[in-house]
Amino acid sequence: MNTEKPQLGFIGAGLMGLPMALNLLRAGYPLTVWNRDGAKCAPLVAAGARQVATPLEVVAAAEVTFSMLADPAAALAVCFSPHGVIQGVGPGKAYVEMSTIDPETACKIGISVQARGALFLEAPVSGSTPQAQAGELVIMTAGDEALYHQIGDLLALLGKKHLYLGEVGAASSMKLAVNMLMGGMMAAFCEALTLVQTAGLDGQAFLEILAAGALAAPIFQAKGDKIRRADTATPQFPLKHMQKDLRLAVQLGDVHHVPLAVTAAANELYKRACQCGLEEADMAALFETLQARSLPGWGKPLGAFGKKR
Repeated sequence: MNTEKPQLGFIGAGLMGLPMALNLLRAGYPLTVWNRDGAKCAPLVAAGARQVATPLEVVAAAEVTFSMLADPAAALAVCFSPHGVIQGVGPGKAYVEMSTIDPETACKIGISVQARGALFLEAPVSGSTPQAQAGELVIMTAGDEALYHQIGDLLALLGKKHLYLGEVGAASSMKLAVNMLMGGMMAAFCEALTLVQTAGLDGQAFLEILAAGALAAPIFQAKGDKIRRADTATPQFPLKHMQKDLRLAVQLGDVHHVPLAVTAAANELYKRACQCGLEEADMAALFETLQARSLPGWGKPLGAFGKKR
């Protein structure tokens, strides 16, 4: 019996891709990697990965290649550049697109991969950097069902749950629905916390009340703690990526003629935060924008997290 582990590839070594790729390496899989900024691959190389110069070389070396990139533009560039993924895929190979993209982009990539005789799975994830590090992401998949079952052990290394949703486009649509809810929740949370503090109430007491009641949610505690520590400059989920996801969700609503008034309003708040220079910060930095708008002295820090003096 051949027990040799298959050759894997990983494209993208950012906040999410790096810990995900490291989890595959720690499980003993041989890994070939590429990132636009090659320096970000250094931790992977130190852990035993082989770094190459183009996405084409990753796919050429791997039986299964994973991709985790920032947005649809990056996903398309990696696939359709002269030395991109499409030039290297073919029979016996598989491509797993894990970036958060729109269904149209997922379908374009999927059709092109399958036209070359390779298998394709879209597999966006729910979770941020801590979940990626712990291998506790929730993975939504669609595309080649045979590939989904074939790589089940690999998906289990990356996430605590994975689901198959059907044809290509379904997973991207589901991911946008998940993230539009998260983005709207965070906007409402930041508005509520701003109101609490502006009214002279205790922000920490507000978090404790949420944790004890029906509104208890890990995201409120995690992001509230980042706000309390003034640690939003260290991103787990960059604010610009949430704004991108909300924009794509609004576009998807247009396609299906579904009004998304709350999502559209939240998107405007995140756009404002990006205009304020917070695009690279954690999405919890939305609080800083709301705080600045509601308190005397635009942009002046509140100081201690708690009752305003």
